[in-house]
Amino acid sequence: MKTRDDIRNIAIIAHVDHGKTTLVNELMKQSDTLDSHTEIADRALDSNDIEKERGITILSKNTAVRYGDKQINILDTPGHADFGGEVERIMRMVDGVLLVVDAFEGTMPQTRFVLKKALEQHLTPIVVINKVDRPGARPSEVVDEVLDLFIELGADEDQLDFPVVYASAMNGTSSYDPDISTQEHTMKPIFDTIIKHIPSPLDNSDEPLQFQVALLDYNDFVGRVGIGRIFRGTIKVGDHVTVMKLDGTTKDFRVTKLFGFFGLKRLEINEAHAGDLIAVSGMEDINVGETVTASDTKEALPLLRIDEPTLQMTFRTNNSPFAGQDGKFVTSRQLEERLKTELETDVSLRVDNTDEPGAWVVSGRGELHLSILIETLRREGFELQVSRPEVIYRDIDGKKSEPFEEVQIDTPDEYTGSVIDSLSQRKGEMQNMESTDNGQTRLTFLAPSRGLIGYSTEFMSMTRGYGILNHTFKKYAPVIKNWNPGRKKGTLVSMNAGKATTYAMMGVESRGTLLIDPGTDVYEGMIIGENSRENDITVNITKGKNLTNVRAAGSDDMARIKTPVHLSLEESLEFLNTDEYCEVTPDHVRLRKQILSTNEREKAAKRARHN
Repeated sequence: MKTRDDIRNIAIIAHVDHGKTTLVNELMKQSDTLDSHTEIADRALDSNDIEKERGITILSKNTAVRYGDKQINILDTPGHADFGGEVERIMRMVDGVLLVVDAFEGTMPQTRFVLKKALEQHLTPIVVINKVDRPGARPSEVVDEVLDLFIELGADEDQLDFPVVYASAMNGTSSYDPDISTQEHTMKPIFDTIIKHIPSPLDNSDEPLQFQVALLDYNDFVGRVGIGRIFRGTIKVGDHVTVMKLDGTTKDFRVTKLFGFFGLKRLEINEAHAGDLIAVSGMEDINVGETVTASDTKEALPLLRIDEPTLQMTFRTNNSPFAGQDGKFVTSRQLEERLKTELETDVSLRVDNTDEPGAWVVSGRGELHLSILIETLRREGFELQVSRPEVIYRDIDGKKSEPFEEVQIDTPDEYTGSVIDSLSQRKGEMQNMESTDNGQTRLTFLAPSRGLIGYSTEFMSMTRGYGILNHTFKKYAPVIKNWNPGRKKGTLVSMNAGKATTYAMMGVESRGTLLIDPGTDVYEGMIIGENSRENDITVNITKGKNLTNVRAAGSDDMARIKTPVHLSLEESLEFLNTDEYCEVTPDHVRLRKQILSTNEREKAAKRARHN
């Protein structure tokens, strides 16, 4: 069988922060791709601002590098399980994977998640043990951990015989030996291993066309762009082809533009052949998983399976008293159109209308997935309100079921008891507990997803920031009954509108934890703090001091309050209870009660008690 020896298609997979994107950077730098004048930024493929700030990959990116007479197409995938929808599709586009594992941390939950996807597609693996220069690195032990994971996930004999390269992507060094003294400033061992071990794609360019879309992009000039792999045949600009739609219908179109990938650039090309990864424009409504075929030979490839969402939130137009003060886009029509645009490229997302005008149920793969969408919207100038995240229940074999996640925790030994206790209260079942020589304990739990909503903030304060928490979707199981894991403490709620004063805050701070600064504009029903007890308290946060003489007026300068706690967007979403909203604008993240009027809220609470 004829193959194309001039190209290799690989995906780089790893747990969050094990160095995938940095490694891709170094492969680009040390390949024959960039000319000597091209400056390349750190983690160049993490192209949007949120990716750069958080140091995570959200969207899969593809690039291509030259190595001698070979072209290596590289797909950089997200490491976080919330973006697993991206990882699954990528696996169909490639013939092998580079599994990157941190030489200190070893295999982690998402290592398992991404490797499982690769092994299911029978891809050829290469293992890169990265960060070998890190203090406490244990490369040889980590290789054993990786082998155990391969066996546990049911790898076949060929996959178990994986080659290993040791590297420090940050320093641009690698070698075939775990001994750090053998590291040299070159990526040659990695390139050579890719060329030697990753299979070449089949060369069946003379057969009828089959091209499958795995990623979507959108461009204002050319519209929707389908990115994928040619599995068979040849495609040229101007060709008349047929899209085999997901619903079984077909649609004809003409190929207006083709793009190939080279380094950081997307270059226009006139034709492409079997094995190539390309982008095609000219198809208005093409979707992920659809097959583009020759018009006279309509044979669809198997559909791509995408994991269903497990978490949902209600997005609403902002109707608070401060609505429209910050944002450019505040109407329900603008928000609805933007959510529909997001569906163009994010196939793991669902947006459903509700009976209420200006409200939509948005479903995603996890808190991070949805919070990044909210952060993106606010940066673009949108105002909105969102409800507490809720898990999506399913009916399985006649039983109401909820999602459960595998939780892996690494914590200093002294916090182990607190962590076990806190997860037990959230209905987590401990599966495993291992102690390491360096005073750390690794705990593994199976916990319901709704018990993990809001847990990361509690976990970080409990372990003084030294703990590492990872969780990934495991399965649906029967619902745990008679249990509500919501926030246990109540809130401090403003009873009127105005500016918060230091004087009023001094009188309130003994009741709980303040979440706003003096001088903050507030409205009735806005949450200004967390109560130290379980009930909500309505407080006057705008009260000024009665000025009885000149001297008293100046003495306010001496007033001191404890520094308020400022919640990030994620922390605000985790803080929410079922009767609260998070108001998000380009400049502010506020917490509020759904019913703003104090009187109306009290009446609603009475009705609820009587029912």
